[in-house]
Amino acid sequence: MKTTEIRQSFLDYFASKGHRPVASSPLVPGNDPSLLFTNAGMVQFKDVFLGREERDFKRAASSQRCVRAGGKHNDLDNVGYTARHHTFFEMLGNFSFGDYFKREAIEFAWELLTQRFGLPADRLWVTVFATDDEAAEIWLKHIGVDPARLTRCGEKDNFWMMGDTGPCGPCTEIFYDHGPHIPGGPPGTPGADGDRYIEIWNLVFMQFERDASGQQKRIPKPSVDTGMGLERVSAVLQGVHDNYDIDLFQNLINAVRAIAPRDNLEATSLRVISDHIRACAFLVMDGVIPSNEGRGYVLRRIMRRALRHGNKIGFIEPFFHRLVQPLAREMGSAVPELESRVPRIEQVLLQEEERFAETLDQGLKIFESAVATLSGKTIPGEVAFKLNDTFGFPVDLTADIARERGLEVDMVGFEAAMDAQRGRARAASQFANVDTAQAISGEDLARLGTRQRFTGYEQTVGSTSVSGLFRGGEPTDALNAGDAGVVVLAATPFYAESGGQVGDRGRLCSVDGVFEVVDTRKQGGLHLHFGTLKIGTLRRGGNVGAEIDNSRRLATRANHSATHLLHAALRQVLGIHVEQKGSLVDSERLRFDFAHTGPVTSDELQAIERLVNARIRLNEPVETELMPYQQALDRGAMALFGEKYSEEVRVLRMGEFSIELCGGTHASRTGDIGAFRILSESGIAAGVRRIEGVSSAAASELNLHNAETLRKIAALVKGAPDEALARITQLAERARGQEKEIQQLKAKLAGSSGRDLADAAVMLGDVKVLAEVLEGANAATLRETMDSLKDRLPRAVILLATIEDDRVRLVAGVSKALTKQVHAGDLVNFVALQVGGKGGGRPDLAQAGGTDTANLPTAVASVRGWVEQKLS
Repeated sequence: MKTTEIRQSFLDYFASKGHRPVASSPLVPGNDPSLLFTNAGMVQFKDVFLGREERDFKRAASSQRCVRAGGKHNDLDNVGYTARHHTFFEMLGNFSFGDYFKREAIEFAWELLTQRFGLPADRLWVTVFATDDEAAEIWLKHIGVDPARLTRCGEKDNFWMMGDTGPCGPCTEIFYDHGPHIPGGPPGTPGADGDRYIEIWNLVFMQFERDASGQQKRIPKPSVDTGMGLERVSAVLQGVHDNYDIDLFQNLINAVRAIAPRDNLEATSLRVISDHIRACAFLVMDGVIPSNEGRGYVLRRIMRRALRHGNKIGFIEPFFHRLVQPLAREMGSAVPELESRVPRIEQVLLQEEERFAETLDQGLKIFESAVATLSGKTIPGEVAFKLNDTFGFPVDLTADIARERGLEVDMVGFEAAMDAQRGRARAASQFANVDTAQAISGEDLARLGTRQRFTGYEQTVGSTSVSGLFRGGEPTDALNAGDAGVVVLAATPFYAESGGQVGDRGRLCSVDGVFEVVDTRKQGGLHLHFGTLKIGTLRRGGNVGAEIDNSRRLATRANHSATHLLHAALRQVLGIHVEQKGSLVDSERLRFDFAHTGPVTSDELQAIERLVNARIRLNEPVETELMPYQQALDRGAMALFGEKYSEEVRVLRMGEFSIELCGGTHASRTGDIGAFRILSESGIAAGVRRIEGVSSAAASELNLHNAETLRKIAALVKGAPDEALARITQLAERARGQEKEIQQLKAKLAGSSGRDLADAAVMLGDVKVLAEVLEGANAATLRETMDSLKDRLPRAVILLATIEDDRVRLVAGVSKALTKQVHAGDLVNFVALQVGGKGGGRPDLAQAGGTDTANLPTAVASVRGWVEQKLS
């Protein structure tokens, strides 16, 4: 039975038992940003198990795509070296949501395995949780399993949890006995670590939810969650002991062999590549792209491990992306969206492959150099750090290479180097935009003993009192006129810089003084008001009126709301893989960084801009609501992976178009944004793009400015505005033709100039030396003139120079008969150093540039003496 047939047979069987076949959820969990990847079939049903969500069915079955690499569930290091470890796998599962429980779940499993799949009952072994007498009785008395083939096991083996917290319960596992010719004892015995008995199905009886303190409480309705690895059961049904010997993997391995540059390929590398293409392709399909953080970094680690194994078996040119089509042939019938997304997946994988190719060989040389000088069996942590930091080798990739040599990596040293780097980064960034003289200790803030209330969502002015004052970073009872300091208020309408939005500015006014707030930042849970006391005195405990710069706030909140619309529009136009990587919102413009593999096209930018402006014109209300974090996720709110959220979060909704978790200030309606324009789109890092834009009055001003610019351009080309582009295109084509004619004329002049210059050469013995500045020439003319001169002067040393675009251009030429005495690269570098540049090249021809145009005549005049010294 083929793997595709086994998958379908499983789903058909449970459909006949009243189960709803449910499609696999994406590898990126939609309801749990704390979870790196979907790693089990029950992930998409987590809220159903907890009673937070209801479905219109009580029974379900699925074949869930899963990834276990990174985080708690990480199989990456073992993949390729064992028979059953994978980064990507499919989990066949049947589920009961408060419907049937232990007896029916066990009956279904036994019937499917022994009757539909035809496995002999005497080849199956069962384990139950040590105290689960109910499950044991069902197996022994109802199913009739031989007591000799049932083992009771402890919590480590037979109590299942999705994570440190969440749904959990006792489980019963079914093992397949591959026979006495394979070493290993039954599960639950001292010899259980062997490979004879292989777990194929785990039936979890969901009865509890465990909290962070380790306490368990019963969930509303006991439920069933089962999981059977498709690859494992396929190996059993196809009569092989190794998962990589099943039809699916063999076809992928053969696809690697078909494009490999040589025969006799190492089995481990073939297994690694065939496994990793599945993980990488499906991760990209589900919106993950390679990056240096979060899910993107796990994808990068998996892919670079595969690429290193490709290099090991002889691949020089990019190959990994060529395996997407064979994968689609194997799995496209079960996952139709894979076939439709092949071109994009290939593009993403190829870009990452080309990027890593630039440093792979260099990194391997560094590794080999380190191995050559080793006195023991451990690669120093500093070497692993350098490979990671400079050459893009994830540490597990270095460990993988070391493992093949019987070596290990000093992980303690590596982590120490990483910690040192993180410390340097923190030190560099912590007060990058802060007057360090105003840095305040957390201990001093804690002594204030105040709980500050933020009123800025509802008001822009308010009466409050001064809780604390700081001057030069130290507590003080008063600030006097001219003092720079920090003010802490009991309540404040000033928004503190957070979530990409800049802090508010404004004034604090008391009967005795006026404090100008130039920035508001958050530290220790308090909003700190940075600024200068303009007049009078400000005292701790005194009352003040707080007033923000409202025009600046209005412009900032319009840009912030526009950023949310932009995020939603990007996901709609470019795809769900778009994920926020950073943002900056102030009163003048907005900046949004996001995950995407390549430049956004002009057509895409126009579509994004139109979509945002369409939502602005709808003038929908911008609504905010406080709710529990999980409830917000259930409603579809987007949360940033890796971000820490409190139990209660603020949800911002703009119609049905955008819903995100956000603590910033926003427009009341989308129409208040006015308009939106994109200023620029650029790449800022591998796989990360940046869009800058403006909204409100700034967008209107930009429209007016562009219209006026177009009017002036149209007047210059003597046409109407709608004719300007065609007129400019004609002029550009004419200019290109004229430039071509100019270059042809310059080439002719270079020939005649070469003849004239040849007469200016001076003799040093039997060698002619020529050093000249050619006025009005360009780099191309210099080279053409050099060719002409070398033809006319058989034994010569020549240096030609010109000034082009305020830069010095140099070309040196030496007759081949003289290159042992005079090297053109040395000559051009000698002159370049005198004009603020450098260069080099072949012994007979070299080029250079420089910036010091004033010193060019002196530098050229020095050539004769330098050549004379070389010839003597």
